[in-house]
Amino acid sequence: MAQPWEPWHVSRGLRCISCGALHGLRDVIYRCGACGDLLDVVYRRPGETGAALAARFRVRQVSDLAIDRSGVWRFREMLPFYDDESQIITYPEGNTPLLDAPRCAQYAGLRRLRFKHLGFNPTGSFKDYGMVAGVTQARILGMRAVACASTGNTSASLAAYATRAGMLPIVLVPETGVSFAKLSQSLDYGALTIMVRGDFDQAQALLRRLAPRLGIYILNSVNPFRLEGQKTVMFELMEQLGWRAPDRIVVPGGNLGNSSSFGKALRELEDLGLLSKRPRLTIVQARGAAPLSEAYESGHSERLVRVHASTLATAIKIGAPVSWKKAARAVDWSDGWVTSVSEQEIADAKAMIGRDGIGCEPASATTLAALRRLASEGTDERVDPDETVVAILTGNVLKDPDYTVRYHQSALFEEHRSETKIIESGSPLASAFANPPVIVDATESALADAIEARMHSR
Repeated sequence: MAQPWEPWHVSRGLRCISCGALHGLRDVIYRCGACGDLLDVVYRRPGETGAALAARFRVRQVSDLAIDRSGVWRFREMLPFYDDESQIITYPEGNTPLLDAPRCAQYAGLRRLRFKHLGFNPTGSFKDYGMVAGVTQARILGMRAVACASTGNTSASLAAYATRAGMLPIVLVPETGVSFAKLSQSLDYGALTIMVRGDFDQAQALLRRLAPRLGIYILNSVNPFRLEGQKTVMFELMEQLGWRAPDRIVVPGGNLGNSSSFGKALRELEDLGLLSKRPRLTIVQARGAAPLSEAYESGHSERLVRVHASTLATAIKIGAPVSWKKAARAVDWSDGWVTSVSEQEIADAKAMIGRDGIGCEPASATTLAALRRLASEGTDERVDPDETVVAILTGNVLKDPDYTVRYHQSALFEEHRSETKIIESGSPLASAFANPPVIVDATESALADAIEARMHSR
């Protein structure tokens, strides 16, 4: 099990969360070479702290420089893994709003509730915060191709940022169970989109084995640079709150990169005197895809048992989350909790968020669903109605429109699977720049053939 962590190191590098071994900052690795566990990116402590550092962040908001206006690179003293600012990629990303939600607060039984809506990013989800850092590292390493396994949002973000950086984006998605709204993004941004006849966890395992052989850089959340970008969500949130931390931060849990990065950010802010108190991190999973929640409820958070994921909230349909140790570390450090909610609770909470004029993808609504149950029942973790609470919305409402329409037509089912059919009408248009997905069996050889064919054609 990962141990409580120190935020800084005497030099830059990749530090194992378990054995503490330090690896080179430019090593193309995702796990510790000594024990095989996950890695943190570490740096020397910034020279400025407290109010001086906060003032530096704030003044950049009125700058005309792209990296100053980025919601990630505006906080670059906190992620100085680059050597020169010319190496930095930006879209721009971040600067997402903090929204009051009075109807949702009433629904949950709270005095006040605010949503930090990460769906206002360029590709419509929180993934842009992390992807801009991961693609920047790929550029520093001189990579030609980057890849991810995805349930939708990661693939859209990787495709956009890699294309803008001049790299080949490669995305692996399950053949079924992925929102066509998300799939359309990776196709439109020019990614080699491979639909694997298997689930997300199988696709990720295949990619992990194949990437070293083909010289591909993996940008799933096992990549610690992805989490470096995502941690700036907390810097941005605390700045929006005047550096007064809330009592609780509630976040959806899929592959658990967000909660892991949030914990790292809060630990760093505390050390620099920019955290007034430790917010309690509450991670919420869908009940059919809740391995971390089940571990906590069983009293054995040091062990995770993979589950066969099943949920309509496709963004968190993950049965073997790679970042679970880092997430558990963050929960334990913040005296937080992990819970799960049903499909019905998610669907109703999503509709209620819409009633506040906000909207989100289904996975985001797990946060409100959990708050409602925990405030009214307190069955596993009591939420006081007077707590100051910020819930994280991870994706835009248009990420999964089929779900929304079916709910409001009373045609949403727990085992629902949508198929897209084309009805011919009139003369067809020529698809001069068509980029159709490639469907492959869940084998290394099939995947390698598809990737090598595209790489050699560039």
